[in-house]
Amino acid sequence: MSAKCLMAPSWKEALQSEFSKEYMQQLSRFLSQEEASGETVYPKKEDWFRAFCETAFDEVSVVIMGQDPYHSPGQAHGFSFSVPEGTRQPPSLKNICQEIREDLGIPMSERGCLLPWAKQGVLLLNSILTVRKNAPKSHHHQGWERFTDVVVEKLAARKSPLIFLLWGKSAQEKCSLVGDPHLCLKAAHPSPYSARSGFFGCGHFSKTNQFLKKKGKRPIDWQL
Repeated sequence: MSAKCLMAPSWKEALQSEFSKEYMQQLSRFLSQEEASGETVYPKKEDWFRAFCETAFDEVSVVIMGQDPYHSPGQAHGFSFSVPEGTRQPPSLKNICQEIREDLGIPMSERGCLLPWAKQGVLLLNSILTVRKNAPKSHHHQGWERFTDVVVEKLAARKSPLIFLLWGKSAQEKCSLVGDPHLCLKAAHPSPYSARSGFFGCGHFSKTNQFLKKKGKRPIDWQL
């Protein structure tokens, strides 16, 4: 995949061996077939690995993981739960901002771009990095889950403590890859279908900053 060249150098070094493996070659062929058949895939190709551009491997302190990208036009841009600047917040992101308000007392923002978090060391990662238009989980079991398993394993091999916020079943499956000295916090996905089943009230944002402070790390400014 030529998109790997858009990764930060530290991520290229950590993941370069994956791109030559058969499962990634199969994934590349699948994505090419989607394009050839006229399917619209989100995000655009140059944004598939954008999360790895904005948050370098050795700068990650928090991982927020969801399922797969937004599947409506103009929303997905390579970061879990984020939308481009000036784009209206999707329902899942509205629920995230509502939880931040309840957890930290921060007024709800109308901004939808989470790039300020990425620049503070929050890796905004989905379990699956592409999706077909209007078809959630349409790229399930095509190879992305294996790739993001490797991402989590590489981060978990670091000695510096990290915190993983795993929202929804697809994300929670990564917890088995993480051990000490890291912390996994699990909650329901923040979508309107499940937010009231364990996302609201999870307190993940305050818990994250408590963990980071305890480990001598800089807390995240969650204000958008």
